[in-house]
Amino acid sequence: MKKLFYSFNELLASFWFIPALIILASVLIAMGTVYLDGILSIEPTGISRFFFVHSADSARTILSTISGAMIGVAGTVFSVTLVALTLASSQFGSRLIRNFMYVRLNQIVLGSYVSTYLYCLIVMNTINGSEDQGFIPTLSIFLAIVAAIVNILLLIVFIHRIAISIQADKVIFDISEMLTEHVTRLYPKKMQKSDYEANGNDVEKQIKKYSHQTVVHAPKNGYLQYVDKDSLVGLMSKADCLLELKSRPGDHLIEDYAMGMLYHQEQDIKNLLEKIQNQFIIGKTRTSQQDLEFSIHQMVEIAARALSPGINDPFTAMSCIDNLTSILSYLSQVDFGNKFQADEKNKLCLISDVVNFEGLLNASFNQIRQYSGGSPAVIIRLMEGLITIHHFAQKVSYKKAVIKHAVMVLNAGRSNIAEAHDLKDLEDRAEQIIPAG
Repeated sequence: MKKLFYSFNELLASFWFIPALIILASVLIAMGTVYLDGILSIEPTGISRFFFVHSADSARTILSTISGAMIGVAGTVFSVTLVALTLASSQFGSRLIRNFMYVRLNQIVLGSYVSTYLYCLIVMNTINGSEDQGFIPTLSIFLAIVAAIVNILLLIVFIHRIAISIQADKVIFDISEMLTEHVTRLYPKKMQKSDYEANGNDVEKQIKKYSHQTVVHAPKNGYLQYVDKDSLVGLMSKADCLLELKSRPGDHLIEDYAMGMLYHQEQDIKNLLEKIQNQFIIGKTRTSQQDLEFSIHQMVEIAARALSPGINDPFTAMSCIDNLTSILSYLSQVDFGNKFQADEKNKLCLISDVVNFEGLLNASFNQIRQYSGGSPAVIIRLMEGLITIHHFAQKVSYKKAVIKHAVMVLNAGRSNIAEAHDLKDLEDRAEQIIPAG
């Protein structure tokens, strides 16, 4: 079920799925309203004369005008979207295009104009304007007018959205918001250990209970995007086996690469190996649903581009540091040691490779520090961010990792900052986190 949910979320990120649903809905609505027009008789009286059409020629003119306008604006919307994606790709990196594809408004606008065009064509085809017996779908035409008004408002909102969506602060905020969502979903409980770590069970003894071991190979080349751990635990519990995974989402796999080890008693486990491989999703690119480092790399890429000599935008880099500091301050209160998973009977079933705080800290700040040599303000902001993270860190190992980075930032400052007063500002901040001596 979780694997299907993952695939559905990836489907929602495409440009075609939501527009296709809207177009399908427009066809069904057109059929429904035409059917209602066939059984209902609406006589325009009073103020309704301004909204309901009672002439076949007027009906055709209105529908043809709306359909022509909608398909024309749809082309403009496509062009504006592609221009925005091109600008975002050149300014922030091509990996961020996927974030723009997730924006529901862009998908809805694209689907709305095309579906209105198709709706008008279907309704216009049903108009019969003969002298003896005519059929004018009054209700359907009124709905087309309403759709045209709504589309005009959508166009205004769309242009506004596009105008602000490629601004650096907005892009950084959107990535930070997505990162926060992923972090709280993947690590909702702070400082909670697994039962096996809490009970101090000897994992080596558990492994030695099994008489056979078999390598689990990667079925194809690509990035490991998703692992359904709950299903794997269920399979291992039912088969009385233990699976040790050596790869995690975000790792690049080669076909027949040893991505894990299966410990078992029975010799014939061909069917079990196939079921295990079915719990993995391997694709051409990395995704963010289970790969936290991928989202962090998106933020780091913006900062690295901002610090390049061609752009030289330290304020954008400092904004990235501020948002990464917020994420890492939360992660500094999370325990990443939950690599052992047991079934309901507390039998060890799965040993998985998990991320750790130091690894995420390295992914967040290493490249920014390396690119910040020519910007004292960015180096000082890095140190300030580390001070904040150190304040929230609740484990000694986490604090040591933060201090390690603070030392590296201080060394980078001493190597690159020529102004004595700037270096003194950095050293004063470093004293708040780095132990004396």
